[in-house]
Amino acid sequence: MADRRARPKAGLSRDKVLDAALDFVDREGVAALTMRKLGTELGVEAMTLYHHVGNKGELLDGLVGRVVHRAAAGLPQDAVDSPGTAGDWTAWARAFASRLRAELLRHPGVLPLIATRPLSSADDLDLMEEWLTALTGAGLGLGRAMDVINALAAFTVGHTLAEAGRTPGERADAPDLDDVAPDPARFPLLAEVTATRAGLDFAERFDRTVDFILAGYRDMRQE
Repeated sequence: MADRRARPKAGLSRDKVLDAALDFVDREGVAALTMRKLGTELGVEAMTLYHHVGNKGELLDGLVGRVVHRAAAGLPQDAVDSPGTAGDWTAWARAFASRLRAELLRHPGVLPLIATRPLSSADDLDLMEEWLTALTGAGLGLGRAMDVINALAAFTVGHTLAEAGRTPGERADAPDLDDVAPDPARFPLLAEVTATRAGLDFAERFDRTVDFILAGYRDMRQE
């Protein structure tokens, strides 16, 4: 009898599987993603995918890593102007936050995942090691470097989730901030915000808050 087990498809790779999954969740949302549907997207049986990702959990972790690696592409491996000299690490940290926000806005379907699934693969840990090397090489203590990365990542994910609004797959009737019309008699300041858009520019708010975070850590006594 012929062997009916799914075999790897020529030309299919882990990268292609992750890219197809990323496209899918950006259209349909994470909740809609199944191995069967992803297999259909790629023109293969679902079992074929397991040659490239061990299970669905590994697939979801891979999506988080994919987006973070894309965001980190191009970041300098050191955070100082001249190697070995402690310098201003805040420019590197600001670029880290900015690139992460930009990539998440390009792939809002991953936002529910990145908020709950930590980086875990060996490649992901290599990336985190690079980040810590960059910041400690610029004079930050290891604990402070971890604080900076975690604070920026948490703020960026939360801010971008609010900025993106409804993520793919959410109910279409869920209200947006712009759907709210405060009664000026009861909420005069909120009504003014709605009318003037004061404080509602996401990009300005993001940059300003990142600067506050970095200034706070820069001014703290090293641990």
